[in-house]
Amino acid sequence: MTLPVRPQPVLTASRSWPLHLATACRDIEQRAAATLPEHTLMARAGDAVARLALALAPHARTFELWCGPGNNGGDGFVAATHLRAAGKDAQLVVVGDPARAPDDARHAWQQARAAGVPVRAGLPERVAADLAIDALLGLGVNRALSGTLAQAVQRLNDADAPVLAVDLPSGLHSDSGAVDGVAVRAAHTLALLALKPGLFTAQGRDHAGRVWFDDLQLGDIPSSLELTGGDAARALALPRRHAQHKGSFGDVVVIGGATGMVGAALLAARAALAAGAGRVYLGLLATTDAAWYEPAQPELMARPLAQLVVPALLDQATVVCGCGGGSAVRDVLPTVLHHARRLVLDADALNAIASDGALKRALRARAARGLASALTPHPLEAARLADQKSGDVQSDRLRASTHMADALQCSVLLKGSGTVIATPGQTTAINPTGDARLGSAGSGDVLAGWVGGLWSAHAQHAGAHDALRAAAWLHGAAVDHGPRVGPLRASRLIEAMVAARDALLER
Repeated sequence: MTLPVRPQPVLTASRSWPLHLATACRDIEQRAAATLPEHTLMARAGDAVARLALALAPHARTFELWCGPGNNGGDGFVAATHLRAAGKDAQLVVVGDPARAPDDARHAWQQARAAGVPVRAGLPERVAADLAIDALLGLGVNRALSGTLAQAVQRLNDADAPVLAVDLPSGLHSDSGAVDGVAVRAAHTLALLALKPGLFTAQGRDHAGRVWFDDLQLGDIPSSLELTGGDAARALALPRRHAQHKGSFGDVVVIGGATGMVGAALLAARAALAAGAGRVYLGLLATTDAAWYEPAQPELMARPLAQLVVPALLDQATVVCGCGGGSAVRDVLPTVLHHARRLVLDADALNAIASDGALKRALRARAARGLASALTPHPLEAARLADQKSGDVQSDRLRASTHMADALQCSVLLKGSGTVIATPGQTTAINPTGDARLGSAGSGDVLAGWVGGLWSAHAQHAGAHDALRAAAWLHGAAVDHGPRVGPLRASRLIEAMVAARDALLER
């Protein structure tokens, strides 16, 4: 017996997907259950798990379903019944007492027993199947696992067989993607009813493997969170009209590059030009005149800093400030914060603001004067701005990003696995593209410069949030189809982003 496949892969998608926090997922489930015949949602969930298991391992003979004490375990019981009906050797490993489970799970347990699905005694020392299915906890984790549940997770992680996780890898926090203790490392995860943000940020990608989704026939449900799709980048990658000229795409001023760090500012300026800015001015903080000219890219308009940090230019420009700025960037920040029409702050500019209350107040005050700001911190820079430790930021990246955006009245792009983009009043986004191959010196400078160039080129119809979403997506897409091992050097990243943009337009 072969069941048609209904679950669909999530990454990498051309569309954006709504994401839902755990409280919203429970509310969606309760409201749906109230309008459907009893046990319907669990029946659909278990059916979806069985379909995907058969599609992923069509020649597998043995399946083990490790089922916990709640409704996630009930999904596993239903799936086991379907797999048994499909002629497969499906066995249950039960952690907890099904007689004390919620009503739906108890009903599913009774059906599985009536169908003759065998149960392995106790907690096996090892997985003995071609495919293991993790139905231990799903959405239910709220603290570090211990006891038998922790042992079961470890057995699954030690298995030679691949693991399919139901809804979430057990032990992974659904909202934050954090792992406190142990969590299942799955080859595949089937998210049910709604997609959870924890699958796509922090530790989520490493534990979830390939993510699939089944909405259980409820359709898309609106949310204040999204997983960004290629549509965000495509919206800011439109062909130019014949009558446009370089003045149509604005000026970018890049300020950074203190002595010994000139390369950071050059990378940002090159990226701004490649992203579409009409003109790019380069103001270096280095004290040597020889550094003011970039022979590899003569299109860049290098100027003495005093000619660029002036109100007449800043009032009209998009400014990218801080890349390789060192301590010298502090001196230009008061003028830049007061006058830059559109401002991208990165690296040492963020560090200077974090340590200076007056600069932080000036940054926050920009929004009230109609000036837009975008911050692109990595977790340590974000922690300094919030007067926290980087571990606090990483433990809940969504909360850290939205809190910073609200506190500073800025758009915030928090780098890392599952980059988060947050802006007051906008849909918070998690970017799904890219991986640790972007973890090389200068990669962040390229991203900041690309944001500035993209924002400048589309300033008439796009804001900071739009530019951050699109730039983050392309930044990650640049490595998604490249060599699988080793970092992508920043000097090559810009052209890889151009190629990713061109490929997007050809789809």
